[in-house]
Amino acid sequence: MPPFSSHPLKPHPIHERLRKHPSLFGIPFLIIIVGASFGLQSFTQTRYDLHDKKVSNVTKEQELGLDKNRRKFDIREEYYRLNAAQDETWENKRIPRPAGLPEWGVPPTEPP
Repeated sequence: MPPFSSHPLKPHPIHERLRKHPSLFGIPFLIIIVGASFGLQSFTQTRYDLHDKKVSNVTKEQELGLDKNRRKFDIREEYYRLNAAQDETWENKRIPRPAGLPEWGVPPTEPP
C-alpha cells in the first residue's frame, strides 16, 4: 500500500465555489468596509459638533469683553521686569572673613 492515497480528500463545496468565483469573498469584504464607513459617520459628526460647541463658547466670552483690558504676555519683558525689581531691593552686605584669611584673599600657608 502506498504511503499516500491516490485519491485526495474531497474539498468542501464552499472552497470549490470560492476558487471558481473569487468575487464571492471580495464583495462581502467591500460591503463591510463601506458599511463601517457609514456607521462611523455619526460618531465623527458628534466629535466635530462638540469641537464646534467649544469654539462658540470662546466667542461668547469674547463678546462679553473679558479680553479687552488684558495685555499680551511676553517672557522677555517679564524677565527684565523681575531683574529690575531685584536690583532695587539688593543691598551689599559684607560678611566677616574666616579666621586666618588675609584681606585680599591669599590663602594661608598652613592648612587649618
